[in-house]
Amino acid sequence: MTRPQDPLLSAIAGGVRLIELGQPFFTDMPCSPNHPGFRMTLIRRHGDMRRPDGGSAANEIIVTGGHVGTHIDALSHVSHDGKLHGDVDAAEAQQGGVFRTHGAENLPGLLRRAVLLDVAAVHDVPTLEPGYGVTADDLDAAAKRAGTEPGAGDVALIRTGWARNFDNPTTYMGKETGVPGATTSAAEWLAARGVVATGADTTAYEQIPAGAGHAVLPVHRILLVESGIFIMEHLNLEAVAVEGVHEFAFVLAPLRIVGGTGSPVRPLAAVSA
Repeated sequence: MTRPQDPLLSAIAGGVRLIELGQPFFTDMPCSPNHPGFRMTLIRRHGDMRRPDGGSAANEIIVTGGHVGTHIDALSHVSHDGKLHGDVDAAEAQQGGVFRTHGAENLPGLLRRAVLLDVAAVHDVPTLEPGYGVTADDLDAAAKRAGTEPGAGDVALIRTGWARNFDNPTTYMGKETGVPGATTSAAEWLAARGVVATGADTTAYEQIPAGAGHAVLPVHRILLVESGIFIMEHLNLEAVAVEGVHEFAFVLAPLRIVGGTGSPVRPLAAVSA
């Protein structure tokens, strides 16, 4: 007897195209001053060791922080008044040099509906102004523009256009000029809709005023600590925005780093071919 095909497999058989939503990883890529940067070099080159049959292999060593490049924050990443999400005592959870609760190994793989909230397009600019604060009203307007809004269990991606500056680390990091990002009203808007994760195309997923740096992280507090919503940073939402795709299947598989506070990721938008 022939079994009916799984609807998901049927959809894939119909043709799926993947759109990159992340940045490449390379030495000296833009990185928050709060984290060690990404470094990669070859430690063995072809010809360093030659096997009897003529074969040779090359390999590299990679050194990076867990919050460098396109990545996702685990719930252990931020505490408030000594507490992690779920009223977990942060000091107790991190004993022994790893997190016994909310470690990165608990980050979920995601195959979810995603909504692109294109705030730059709402303002009819390629890139929001440095230090601009994305508000709940901005997200309302972006959802109306998209014709849909994120709901419970969905992924919400905020486009500021800032990824266009990724090749210029000074501009991208915005130490002097600031960086656009979500305000607390935007975070509360997302939390009220019950999204499972959210991300943006900047380094901090926070409004960073000119000269302020990463002094405080109120949006991280609302999302990670109070709401248990995962945060992704350093996304590149330009390609999906150019194609005018506002709703799509979102694919993500974090590394299972035991006791860690985050993981590098390669997010993808899956759309019909």
